Amino acid sequence: MNLDRIAEMRPPIAIDGDHFARLFALSSLTSGPMTEVCEYLREELDRAHVLPAEKLRPDIVSLGSQVEFRDEQTGKSQEVILVYPLHADIARRRVSVLTPVGAALLGLSVNQTISFRARTGERRELKVLKVGRADQSDVVRETGAR
Repeated sequence: MNLDRIAEMRPPIAIDGDHFARLFALSSLTSGPMTEVCEYLREELDRAHVLPAEKLRPDIVSLGSQVEFRDEQTGKSQEVILVYPLHADIARRRVSVLTPVGAALLGLSVNQTISFRARTGERRELKVLKVGRADQSDVVRETGAR
């Protein structure tokens, strides 16, 4: 499957305006082995509908969201919290927005499915099953939100 076809399979997304500028700057500063992920994150940011934080629906994945999703190829479900790279910790289920999975989940809402390329080059499809907010203390500590 070519990249144009994958782009067609991307559902509409929305992003919290409070995080948009920081995410865009982060995606622009990183280089080296992270280049492809940063480019993918920038593409996602470019197509996102940016909303004020108070207007973002609670079922939309944002920084600090606790997300349950299913890998449509394997059928395996996982629950993670989406965070900035500094706070990523896979053992605590904290997934960085600067990973293919983290960038793909950003801005999706419940029941949306997205196709993307993993670092290995394989196509993956993730479906969002549930979105909630992590404990408020986690949101502040993990994302820098107030």
